[in-house]
Amino acid sequence: MRYSPRRGRTRRASWTPPPWKNPTRFVDAAAEELALTPPEQLLAEWRTTRARLHTELVNVAEGRKLPWFGPPMSATSMATARLMETWAHGLDVADALGARRQPTARLRSIAHIGVRTRDFAFTVHELTPPAEPFRVELRAPDGSLWEWGPPDAAQRVTGSAEDFCMLVTQRRAPAELDVTAEGDDAAKWLTIAQAFAGPPGPGRA
Repeated sequence: MRYSPRRGRTRRASWTPPPWKNPTRFVDAAAEELALTPPEQLLAEWRTTRARLHTELVNVAEGRKLPWFGPPMSATSMATARLMETWAHGLDVADALGARRQPTARLRSIAHIGVRTRDFAFTVHELTPPAEPFRVELRAPDGSLWEWGPPDAAQRVTGSAEDFCMLVTQRRAPAELDVTAEGDDAAKWLTIAQAFAGPPGPGRA
């Protein structure tokens, strides 16, 4: 699938079923088909699409919302979501190759979307989102502190920024990560956190 902000729709190849006919599998079904593409061709197409998406997002008028499978997004939110998805699936590739990527300050964008999707995670699990804001304090790769929420919040999440990003993209089990919760609601969030759109993810046991 390739998204075009200029056209305001997702262009699907003829083999891809409409999302509403297979709402929980259409992304995976498309990925399985594209996985049959020769690696060199697939990488070249990905780079071409990435460059085109960058150009189009930069030129989106301020205040314009872009249609998507979920609620319409601003260009900034769209770019952040794509960064998150690219990072998460890039981690899948690194894991398959046994490689270790060095974390950088760019993780802040992924951590931010993870924090911002707290209520979404509760909602897709048919739970009422907590009324009170959480405090989130994460250690950045350079040792500095990234902070969200009021300092005196009763519900708190602290730990490694990289591990938090793995948590909200469901790339590692919570028990494997340096992320700690204080408070029942915060502890529950760590078990259902989900930065990506769609139905509840299966998580990692």
